[in-house]
Amino acid sequence: MPETGVSDQRSGRPERRPAHDPWEGLDVRPLDPLRSFKVKLGVLVATTVTVGAVLTWAGLRSSVPPWVTIPVVVALCLVVTQILARGMTRPLRQMTRAARAMARGDYSQRIDATSRDEVGQLAEAFTVMARDLEQTDRLRRDLVANVSHELRTPVAALRGQLENLVDGVTAPDERSLGVALTATERLSELVDHLLDLSRIDAGVAALDRQRIDLLPFLHEAVDAAQLAAAARGREVRWLVDVRPRDLWVQADPARLHQVIANLLDNAGRHTPPGGQVRLRAGEGEDGRSVWIEVEDDGPGIPRDERERVFERFQRGGGADATGGTGLGLAIARWVAELHDGTIEVADPGRDAASGPEASSRIRLTLPRRDHVSDPQDGERPKG
Repeated sequence: MPETGVSDQRSGRPERRPAHDPWEGLDVRPLDPLRSFKVKLGVLVATTVTVGAVLTWAGLRSSVPPWVTIPVVVALCLVVTQILARGMTRPLRQMTRAARAMARGDYSQRIDATSRDEVGQLAEAFTVMARDLEQTDRLRRDLVANVSHELRTPVAALRGQLENLVDGVTAPDERSLGVALTATERLSELVDHLLDLSRIDAGVAALDRQRIDLLPFLHEAVDAAQLAAAARGREVRWLVDVRPRDLWVQADPARLHQVIANLLDNAGRHTPPGGQVRLRAGEGEDGRSVWIEVEDDGPGIPRDERERVFERFQRGGGADATGGTGLGLAIARWVAELHDGTIEVADPGRDAASGPEASSRIRLTLPRRDHVSDPQDGERPKG
């Protein structure tokens, strides 16, 4: 197919684009039922030879001069070849155009593959690749935009406070330094979460599973969350309920504390003054798992947003969903999956303040086991 030269604005070099194809509107695929490209080529050759032989025989029987018969036979054989071969190579032409579009940043091209042969399988794989690249590119753009947005607020607050201190507008007292410290802590939290996300994308995570007695472990997590809520001026009541009291789980203490701290921080932010945050733990019905759930008196997460809140930079809880980085629940799901567990927004409990269509109850379920056979987890059987 002839090509024309078109200037590429990015590199300045001519971009090779196909010229107009007079056969472009022809989309006949009689060979699609065949599942082998080699068989298709054989059928194409056999059909062309048969058509040529039949036409030549007919010309000889009709006493048509050879100088007329031969050009007509060749022309008709070429037409038959073009019709049959065009359906075989159409996915290849579509992939060529799609590859050129992807080079320009357009990942929306899809391949219309109707055959089951090697070319059709390649077209299906190409479409999957294009879809994955489009999703990756969208996630990359969203990540850059969201990180820029999340960084801008604490940086602007810190800069404004430091400028006031330098200009003498604000005295360097406990209150002004506390504002600067809060902005710095939020920056540090965002950086820590981004580092965790980089580990998620790289697939690098080591677990140090240990036996954890949940009653003292959860009380320590609540004590830290209570101090953080008090520092923000949040008067919240905290309840810890572990049944049985000697309940334990095999998990990485640091990672599990990270999840519980994120859930308690979210609950503390969304609970109205004087409300209650309930941290419960219990044994699964099968006796081989442990569940931990956090429930608050906030507005809850609507049913149609329960899965989306575990995505990056998503916040649940309505208009009051402010102050966090939008990464805590995404990291919590990652940690749960590392432990072969699950995390979900469960249906609201009987004492929940949210309505039946919203839930402020997040449940973490972890397998309860005495040892792990995978040596990559960095743990050893308890002896």
